[in-house]
Amino acid sequence: MEQVVEKELLEKLKSNFGYDSFRLEQQQIIENILAKKDTLVIMPTGGGKSICYQLPSLFFEGITLVISPLIALMKDQVDSLKANGIPATFFNSSQSPEEQQQVFDDVVTKKIKLLYVAPESLPLLENILNQAYISSIAIDEAHCISAWGHDFRPSYKQLAFLKKSLPEVPITALTATADQATQEDILKQLAIPYATRYISSFNRENISLDVRPANQRVQQIIKFIEKRPNQAGIIYCLSRKATEQLSNKLLQNNIQAKPYHAGLSFEERAKTQEEFIKDECEVICATIAFGMGIDKSNVRWVIHYNMPKNIEGYYQEIGRSGRDGLPAKALLFHSYADVIQLRKFIENTGNQEVQEAKLDRMKQFAEATVCRRKILLSYFGELIEKDCGNCDVCSNPPQFFDGTVIAQKVLSAIYRLKGQEAMGTVIDVLKGARNSNILDKNYDNLKTYGAGKDISWKDWQHYIIQLINQGFCQIAFHLNNALQPTAFSKKVLFEGEKVQLTTPKEFKKEEKIATRKTTVKKQTDNSLFERLRKLRYRIAKEEDIAAYLVFSDATLREIEKERPQTDGEFLAISGVGQRKLEVYGGEFMDEIKNFLNEKRKNKKDTTLETYKLYQEGLTVEEIASYRNLKSATIFSHLSKLYLEGKNINLKTYTTPEVLKQVANAKKVLQEEVALKPYFEFLKEEVPYDQIRVALTILQKES
Repeated sequence: MEQVVEKELLEKLKSNFGYDSFRLEQQQIIENILAKKDTLVIMPTGGGKSICYQLPSLFFEGITLVISPLIALMKDQVDSLKANGIPATFFNSSQSPEEQQQVFDDVVTKKIKLLYVAPESLPLLENILNQAYISSIAIDEAHCISAWGHDFRPSYKQLAFLKKSLPEVPITALTATADQATQEDILKQLAIPYATRYISSFNRENISLDVRPANQRVQQIIKFIEKRPNQAGIIYCLSRKATEQLSNKLLQNNIQAKPYHAGLSFEERAKTQEEFIKDECEVICATIAFGMGIDKSNVRWVIHYNMPKNIEGYYQEIGRSGRDGLPAKALLFHSYADVIQLRKFIENTGNQEVQEAKLDRMKQFAEATVCRRKILLSYFGELIEKDCGNCDVCSNPPQFFDGTVIAQKVLSAIYRLKGQEAMGTVIDVLKGARNSNILDKNYDNLKTYGAGKDISWKDWQHYIIQLINQGFCQIAFHLNNALQPTAFSKKVLFEGEKVQLTTPKEFKKEEKIATRKTTVKKQTDNSLFERLRKLRYRIAKEEDIAAYLVFSDATLREIEKERPQTDGEFLAISGVGQRKLEVYGGEFMDEIKNFLNEKRKNKKDTTLETYKLYQEGLTVEEIASYRNLKSATIFSHLSKLYLEGKNINLKTYTTPEVLKQVANAKKVLQEEVALKPYFEFLKEEVPYDQIRVALTILQKES
């Protein structure tokens, strides 16, 4: 194919996807694919992986075959493409013979650009798996092909035949999480060893990381959600039972929640997933079976009810929040019991040693006392010099104290129990418990029995976990999780070695909020964003698509801020392409105009009050402070008054040089009325207020 120039790429990016510029390494990746070269893309969730293969498809003569792991997600992905004016469809075994034949006809007649298929259905496409119809292949969630990864799927193993069958067709493998070993395995399994690699930064700065001990988890989760009304979120649990129990408890507290796990019927899972995607269900309590490939951009938070088994899984799951770039929250609860349960899960697996090592890294992350983002990024080979400032450790550094005496009591108890008892029994001995286990074994006669009555059970657990992490004792997983001493234990007990421990973080149980409805009412008003959100929801219901496919939260926020009222202004919004302008622009601009008209009707014209204070000699800053308004609002008042002929000297708020610069910009931008294009044209060196003033003066003079 002829070489595609950058201008053409940017035109397609704007018209079909609504963006003015590429992110991360998108452009280089797209150019590599268009050059028909094999490509490996490691890019964080929300980084824009899909565009990397979707945009090139618009330039290829044949289709781009997209291999996706879950049938349930394909409709959502196809709906997203259609919303952007890109012809696409999917093929799977649940379709009728007539529907499948229609797919074949559309491929042959070149009516579609992308065809989504699960790996299991590939054999059914035998009659079109040739270079006459297929120009490019994209393998999404490519980590599924590797047994070294965190979500291995045997069905992905068959994909190796693609390169052999279609040697001239470029293959693009994409995933958000793959360490070095997994990357090498992906390329080997797909028979594309010389693929160009593009590894973007793993740093999702908009996601705030928070890790807490699993004390009173349910109360903490309820409190967390009540502070975030109308925000979609996912809670990951290790067991099916936990998803159902937790969702029931949330429902009892007026929080709209549903369980999702493999034990539910296909119809139930599909219904729950669709309700979540369409903003009809706010919270999903799920096993890891939920979330892969879901392109829902407005998930604002992810909670891990239990600790994940590895960092790859954790990173991929938290990445399902904040895909639109707006602030998001990741909250992880961890406990000693989680580690025990996860150890059992990976027993007798094919690569048990590797999985245990990955679990250890996850455990170290959860119990860290240094910047968590540093640990997370270093796992993927990315180093940052400064602490992130957006994790719980950075915002609330742990307090250390001399815990030598506490350590001596724990280690002494372990020695006297001969390394045969698990943590629970060790704590019972220290607390002086009188249960049957202690009394039957005569542990109440040990010298350390009752030596720690003054410390709570959960605090003892907190301290022992730290001692394990520091290597002063260890868990014998093969001996019923017994705590045993290490070579370092003697240093603390007999050689005066000092031990530093951290103070447990307390969860303060606050007064329960009366009802969920009260909270929502307080935090949702008749703001423009809320009105735009409701309009988006109505349109999505009418079209039977997810709300974020109309516009993302980030796009709505920009619309709220810029308040576009012309086609040109609306098209300048990030996330608005030509098709979305034509289909949705009118309704959204009407809503903006209605909002502004109502505001004018319901609120008296306050410009005269500003004029009165101006006449009294107050500065713009003083007027703004007095009226509790922003300076920008006062400048808009003064500009309006100036155009109405009031005695205001606007030239005192700018300079002849700025007037000249804005006049030159106006010659180029012509009828443009929005301030942002002027701000960008002037290289962001002239403040918005001065641009507004200068434009007002120029308007009056003309």
